[in-house]
Amino acid sequence: MTNPIDLYYWPTPNGWKVSIALEEMGLPYAVHLINISAGDQFQPDFLKIAPNNRMPAIVDTDGPDGAPISIFESGAILQYLARKTGQFGGPTERDRIAVDQWLMWQMGGLGPMAGQAHHFLKYAPLRTPPQDIPYAKDRYREETARLYGVLDRQLARHEYVAGDFYSIADMSIWGWASLWEGQQQTLDDKPHMKRWLETVSARPAVIAGRAVAADLRNDPTARKT
Repeated sequence: MTNPIDLYYWPTPNGWKVSIALEEMGLPYAVHLINISAGDQFQPDFLKIAPNNRMPAIVDTDGPDGAPISIFESGAILQYLARKTGQFGGPTERDRIAVDQWLMWQMGGLGPMAGQAHHFLKYAPLRTPPQDIPYAKDRYREETARLYGVLDRQLARHEYVAGDFYSIADMSIWGWASLWEGQQQTLDDKPHMKRWLETVSARPAVIAGRAVAADLRNDPTARKT
């Protein structure tokens, strides 16, 4: 029997990527909560696994050549798990290239921009003293809208993000896109993104992965992005 993968996690869009992937791939895993509001990500033991002090991270005792391996960065984890299982990475080399492109699009574009939109629209104004910065709010709201326009146009051509197959690209994007309301976005002009969100949200593994420690997102002290 495969040893459980150790998942270092907090219920955020980045954390959901990996919990969803593990559920989709049918891999056993053990959750180790990294409370990012309490500063758990800066603990020395976690630093050994994730040198950038960010979750998620994993430790797979059944790594390459049977030796343990620790991996940080959610995109790298998704690529590793797809290779390990032969699932959700794309059925052909051209498909795998498409998956990698959209995974990088999320990592370098949508995640950072939507995360900044959340910060400046929802949380910065609540700081003491309040940090209500119109320029920052407009910039990140507008850039997030642009990125969702890119996504909607891609989904007009394909059922899923990288093509007509579900992949780790969808898993990486879904968590951020599912929070579109908090980013002050609209789906009225994005019917293909709306269709895709509904389809992915209904997947049992997505529901299960999203549910991991979901009650902790109700903690008013927790950073929600």
